[in-house]
Amino acid sequence: MTKLSLQALNRATLDRQWLLERHDATALEAIEHLAGMQAQAPLAPYVGLWTRLKNFQPAELVKLLEDRQAVRGSLMRATIHLVSSRDFLAFRPLIQPRLDREIYQNITYGRHRLEGLDMDAVLQAGIDRMTQSPATAVQLREYLGPLWPDRDPAALAHAVRCLLPTIQIPPRGIWNKGGNPTMTTADLWLNSPVTTTPSAEALVLRYLAAYGPATVADAQTWSGLTHLTEIFDGLDLRTYTTPDSNRPLYDLPHIPLPPEDTEPPTRFLPEYDNLLLSHADRTRWIDTPTRQRLTLQEVLTKGSILHNGQAKALWKLTKNSKSQATLEIAPFTTLPHNAWQEIESEAHNLLTFTNPDATHEITRIEE
Repeated sequence: MTKLSLQALNRATLDRQWLLERHDATALEAIEHLAGMQAQAPLAPYVGLWTRLKNFQPAELVKLLEDRQAVRGSLMRATIHLVSSRDFLAFRPLIQPRLDREIYQNITYGRHRLEGLDMDAVLQAGIDRMTQSPATAVQLREYLGPLWPDRDPAALAHAVRCLLPTIQIPPRGIWNKGGNPTMTTADLWLNSPVTTTPSAEALVLRYLAAYGPATVADAQTWSGLTHLTEIFDGLDLRTYTTPDSNRPLYDLPHIPLPPEDTEPPTRFLPEYDNLLLSHADRTRWIDTPTRQRLTLQEVLTKGSILHNGQAKALWKLTKNSKSQATLEIAPFTTLPHNAWQEIESEAHNLLTFTNPDATHEITRIEE
């Protein structure tokens, strides 16, 4: 097997993630190429698309959501993802085993709270409520609680959210708007059931196209699924390895790798960007000393800044109004002067996207 250096692996995946150069593609094409974007922070995908696309404007994604070409719903790792509507219908049955675990093994909402429960009746009641109108979690609890007075209403509502193919509808996820997560089902929102004959092989190929080269463990981390080894073994894939591991890295045979010495641009990633969540081994993005100092939660709950292909700082929009926008940058490693200049320049580009009419300020928070 061909050995890949860590830098070669880094550049290859940056290329798949459209982070070596901005692409001239539509938002829908990008969302499908990435096999979805984590969206539990409702506006994060807007920044994720801006950092990957030429000329992206928020109105493009707003239209996709309002026209029901794209949706936000529970998918990979049992978290909210933005996907195209056709991918939601195809992916959801494949991801359902992870969502089943989210219900039955959940310490807060599952386990003994669901023992002996007629789950089919609960799900039908959830469908009946959402057929009346889309419902928030609170509204589901208020509807389901009296039907099963001896059960925890929150556990009932959580079961409905995860066991049915639920979608969070607008205005949640709409730029410059807000609102509580309000749910309905794919049948009701898209007028279509989920695919009945999904292909795990197709899901793995989509993953490798966006995140490869990758190990079986990486794909399982991204999807939340288990036992994918036999799926990989049945596919015609190219294999690599790294100098410090004999574990195979799988890849699509027709995709060339970029030159190892490719200079990557500085890029701002939103919180919970899938680039940082979709591999079991994240050393291609974050070096060992950084991983030892920062928890995953610290890295993910703020935006991340990639410089030279590595996460070097966190960012957060601390003041966000029509007249004033302040972006706070907190490096977690020493940044040379030229690196800071590139980061500051891209920070102003980001603020021009998020707050085009505001006065911009960049603040640097030192360790």
